[in-house]
Amino acid sequence: MSVAQMVIDIARDEVGYQEGFSGGHWDNSEKYAGLVPGLEWVSDDGEPWCHVFVSWVFQEAGAEDLAPVTASCLEGVSWFEDQGRFSEYPAVGAVVYFGSGGGTHVGIVTSYDADTIYTVSGNTNTSGSAEGDGVYHKAYARRSNYVYAYGYPDYPEGIVCADPDWKGRDGVTFFGEEASEDDLPSGGSSRPSTPSGSGRQVVIDGLAYGPGTRGEHITRLGKMLVAAGCSAYEEGPGPVWTSADGVSMRKYQLKIGDTGSEADGLPGKLQLARLKREFGWAA
Repeated sequence: MSVAQMVIDIARDEVGYQEGFSGGHWDNSEKYAGLVPGLEWVSDDGEPWCHVFVSWVFQEAGAEDLAPVTASCLEGVSWFEDQGRFSEYPAVGAVVYFGSGGGTHVGIVTSYDADTIYTVSGNTNTSGSAEGDGVYHKAYARRSNYVYAYGYPDYPEGIVCADPDWKGRDGVTFFGEEASEDDLPSGGSSRPSTPSGSGRQVVIDGLAYGPGTRGEHITRLGKMLVAAGCSAYEEGPGPVWTSADGVSMRKYQLKIGDTGSEADGLPGKLQLARLKREFGWAA
């Protein structure tokens, strides 16, 4: 599976999620900020979280280096501009920015045609507001003044885009009028084929780790990851595996120099043994 497809799948799986509701109104408290290291303050302060959602999606796909980790749409625009990967034309899996200077709102493009772009966005609503209540699948007029421009992640399998200036570049598939997930390259990258949180489990010495697992060994693993300085926990760690366990484990894997399929957020036998040596099998 391509990384772009993983990004789209992870974003779409969140459609229907809604932020907290208190005092008679939506309050901008959500689950994503606490799972992205450095962005925890967004939910704590009740700030808009559309770019936090994008950052979380790329993190869950094991592709956080392909998009900016930020809560600011303007910072996101600058990041893609600095990478030389910013365009006024859509692409499948692109990060689309809206409003003046691109600083109003953001989403992930799932497909486009001659007249419309289709996205998944956080902190929006049924009317497409930039200050909404949840994650929605939206459609926008492709040439609307509200659509500012697109950041092109440097997907290892390449990118499918409508920018005529990109035609002929290595790794670029040009579809000017329309493109969808069906047009994405199959992948074959060195990135993990199964992102953390996708449902896969591993068993080490008779104990299971990953989504759906529980037990004191999960708590012990979490405590070691905290001791290693790799915590992504807002609460805990506890005996039930959560996405924070996967994020924390991947931070440790990257810290010790593992990459690709060895940094998928699930412990490997040698990685767990090293954790135990360095930080003890916490009681």
